[in-house]
Formats: sequence, structure tokens, C-alpha cells
Amino acid sequence: MISFEFGVDDLADTRFALSPLSEVMLSLRVLQDPGLSALHLPWRRAVLAQLRVRERSRALDVDLLMSLVAQRRTLPDFLTPRPETFAPAFDDELARVRATSPEVVRRDLLAAHAPDPLPEPLRAVAVADAAAVDDGCGAVARLRDAVCELLRQYWDVALAPHWPRMRLLLEADMTYRARQLAKGGARLLFADVHPNLRWSDGVLHVSRVRGAYRSAASGRGLLLVPSVFAHKPAPPVGRDEPPLLFYPSRGVGTLWTAADDGPAGAGEAPSDALVALIGPPRARLLLLLAEPLPTAELARRLRVTPSAVSQHLRVLYGSGLLNRARDGRSVLYRRSALGDRLLSDPGR
Repeated sequence: MISFEFGVDDLADTRFALSPLSEVMLSLRVLQDPGLSALHLPWRRAVLAQLRVRERSRALDVDLLMSLVAQRRTLPDFLTPRPETFAPAFDDELARVRATSPEVVRRDLLAAHAPDPLPEPLRAVAVADAAAVDDGCGAVARLRDAVCELLRQYWDVALAPHWPRMRLLLEADMTYRARQLAKGGARLLFADVHPNLRWSDGVLHVSRVRGAYRSAASGRGLLLVPSVFAHKPAPPVGRDEPPLLFYPSRGVGTLWTAADDGPAGAGEAPSDALVALIGPPRARLLLLLAEPLPTAELARRLRVTPSAVSQHLRVLYGSGLLNRARDGRSVLYRRSALGDRLLSDPGR
């Protein structure tokens, strides 16, 4: 078990962020082990097919790529850096990895794979002598640079085409979590994240993870990073890292829904009475808006244009069936109490 101790100031400094590079690393676990999440099987099949083509043409070293994830599914800390801003660009995060000292690269790779030996593509790390590590010009530095180039290629193939939709989903999750924190503090925030998380007396416990340590936040706060590909909460491997937690995002089941399966994320069908009263598009919107969502995400789930969604949202909001609030540059909509009552008994 890994535990983080928080003071009042640390709780006040609880923040959220996005990390495209961490999504890259977490997605590699899904490629290795499809059993981690059946929700990602459509994505996994498509990406593996593209990787095989590039591997046959020697354009991409798949063995090295897969070796970055340990047999126990742990990840090197230097490849999942703590986001410095709310939504860093992939290239900015990759630049930080390129600047990692060879000594840290070697330490993190060995720690992530321990107690197992390093796989063959990473064997240079195990045999590198101290002088080569220290001067930054040895095998470890060359391996680091090769890994960065490899991750850039993989990002372009596997995640870059999907990132705009992924980001909308992750931002919707953060909005929901922030609301939970505002309503009920840390206890409510962590109540429905994952069964492996437990909040008690100012301590966040993460169970069923490799390693065991207890770390005091000591004024460093807590950074929460929702993830499409995380199947359970993932803290840093090293105990000296600032408190950071990758956790599974809500709504991932809507992300890879095939276009011919009907409206993505529509969930249960609206009742005939509700459809007759307000029409099919507005009935589906009302069902979706049990949680705050922006117009773009609603359009993605319903596979219509944002302008079409906006027209229906204006009507529903004007009728008192929705509430809305601004979150940065986005306007979030959510069912009002009146909307909840109409959904439960449209004939009333």
C-alpha cells in the first residue's frame, strides 16, 4: 500500500491536470495486456495493425516500445513527469524527458522493472558503468534519446488523432470531480474514484499497487490526473516524488463506440412519453446531462454538429430544464431539478 499524508494547506492545493505523455505510457499497458480493459479493444486492434506495418518496414522499434512497461505493468517515473501546467502539449512534456539526466533515467528504469531483470532492449542500462552515466554521453543517454523519438512516432500513430476527443472527456471528468470536492471535501472527491482508494483522517491510501511507502505531502499539494487508459489509480513508483495520482476517468465507454452503434454515450433510451413531449434530440440530451458537459462533448457523443446541439440546449435551458455555468472558455450544461423531475415522470 502507498499512502500520502496531507495537511490543510495541501488539501487547499489539490489540483487537476492533463498529461498526453502519461496517456501514451498508460496506453502501452493496454497494448501489452488486453485484459486490463475490454473497453479499449477497438482502439487496440486498430493501433496494433498500424504498428505491425511500421515494424515490418523497420520504421518503428516495437520491442523497445513495449519494453518500457515492466512485466508488473509499472512505468518509469521519468516517462510520466508531473505536468507543470494544466494542459501541457505533448511536445513540451517530451522535451522534459529529453532533458532528464542519464542517472535518473537509469534509476527509474531499474526501479520500474525491479525485481525482474531489464528486458533485452533496455540491457544497455544495466551494463552502463557509472562514468558513462555521469558524463551524459554514454549508452543511457543514447537510449533516452531513442526512446523519445520512438514515443513521438507512437503518439502520431496511436493517440494524436484521438486527443481532441480524449481531452473533452477528461475535462468533463475533472469538472465532475471538482464539483464533488466543492460539495463534500476530500472524502466525497475520492468516494467513487476507485475501490483501491480510501480517504481517512487526512491520509489517502492507495491499495493493490506494487511497492509500499508512506509519504508526507509537506506543502507540495496533490495533483490529480484523469486518464483514459488507467485501469486503476497509479501513484509514482519513487517515494520522493511529489504526490501525484493518475486515476481512471469517467465515461471511457463512450470513447471508441463504433459509428454504426447508434449515438455514442446515449445510455438508456428515453421513454416514449418524454420523446413525445420534447422530441428525440432533446430527450437524449436531457438523459446525457446528469453530469456537467460542454457543447462539444455532447455533439461528439450524439454525432451531430455543435451548432445543432446548441439550438436544443437553448430551448431546454430557456424552459428551465437545464442549468449552465462557465468553466474557463467552456459553458457546461447540467440537468436542473425540474429536468430531473421531468425525466422521472414526463407525464406529470
